[in-house]
Amino acid sequence: MLDFSSVKNGSKTFAELAASLTKADLYRLTDEMVDTMQEIIADAVDADVVFVPDDPQANDAFGKPEEVHLPWTLGHIIVHTTASSEEAAALALVLARGLLIEGRSRYEVYWKTVTSVAQIRQRLEESRRMCKAMLNAWPDEPHLDVTFTHSRVGELNAIGRFLFGLSHNTDHLGQLREIMRQSRELHPRT
Repeated sequence: MLDFSSVKNGSKTFAELAASLTKADLYRLTDEMVDTMQEIIADAVDADVVFVPDDPQANDAFGKPEEVHLPWTLGHIIVHTTASSEEAAALALVLARGLLIEGRSRYEVYWKTVTSVAQIRQRLEESRRMCKAMLNAWPDEPHLDVTFTHSRVGELNAIGRFLFGLSHNTDHLGQLREIMRQSRELHPRT
C-alpha cells in the first residue's frame, strides 16, 4: 500500500506524491485498499457489523447533529470509505477529461441499513468495480494539467484527486481494526 506519511507530516504535498504515479498505479492501489479492508474483516460475523465500539474520540462534525459523538460501526465505516473512494474517482474522472470540478459527487448508503457481513463485502466489491470503471473512462491521454484546489490539501490533478480518496480510507484502517478487535472480545470466534 502507498505510504501517505510524507503527506501527513507535511514533507510532501499530494501533488508531489501523485507526480510519480500513473493511472495503472491507481488500479493497483484500489485493489490493495479493498483487499486490505477485506482482510481486516475476514472473520467478521453479522454481529460485528452493527457492534457499537467504545470510541471516546468519536466526532463526526459533518454528520447529523444527533450523531456527532456516536461511535461508528463497522458498517458505517465501510459505507463512508466506499463513498469517499467513489467520490474521489468521479472527481478525478472529471479532471482527467479536462473539465473543472463544480461541487461534490457523493452518495453514501445510509449506514443504519447495513447490518450484515454480506452487505459490507458486497459494498466493498461494488466500490472496487465502480472506481476501476471510472478509471476505465479516462481518456487515453488524460488532462493531468487540469487541477482543482482542495481546501485542505492544495492543488490536485486527476491522479492526486483519486489518491486523496485512498488516503482518506487509509485513515480509517486503524478504526476498522480496532472495531474488529473489540467485537471479537464480545463475539468470540470458534
